[in-house]
Amino acid sequence: MLPARLPLAALLCLFITHIQADTPLFSADGYRISLYRSPTPEHLPGAIIVDTPALQTLLTQTPAPVLIDVYRRPWLQGRFIEDQPHANLPGSHWLANTGDGDLTPEWQGYFVRHLYKYTGGNLARPLVFYCRADCWLSWNAVKRAANLGYTTVYWYRDGLDAWEAANLPVMAATPEPFE
Repeated sequence: MLPARLPLAALLCLFITHIQADTPLFSADGYRISLYRSPTPEHLPGAIIVDTPALQTLLTQTPAPVLIDVYRRPWLQGRFIEDQPHANLPGSHWLANTGDGDLTPEWQGYFVRHLYKYTGGNLARPLVFYCRADCWLSWNAVKRAANLGYTTVYWYRDGLDAWEAANLPVMAATPEPFE
């Protein structure tokens, strides 16, 4: 039983703790399936974590890595819904929703087909996945790409937020077609 007069912040904290305790965070396969916007780990097996200066260096290499933005976009009746503008790093491919923890076979196919297209089937081609800071979507996408056999996988952990904080250019983004 709760005391009659708890401060609002304390009640909110108790509520969130209760919700989190009842919400599974990871699938049986180890993908994050809820509370995507929360602090992320500082390591990820199968990936090299890069910060903004390291990513800038990577982008000067040949071949340049393929940039993959996995930020979410509402999907309704077979199409993406433009609910708000989104920007990404110049040259990026936006594979919206492919960072979700549970992907249907159709969304998994979307992810696989586009990665194959961008890499020409070369599993060693460098890939950089990102989203926003404190976002598990890119963590899931990195794990998924590594499980598909991609061997040079980078995680730009702080993503678009860090890029913008460094006053680097962004471009208006549109999700890649769902083919």
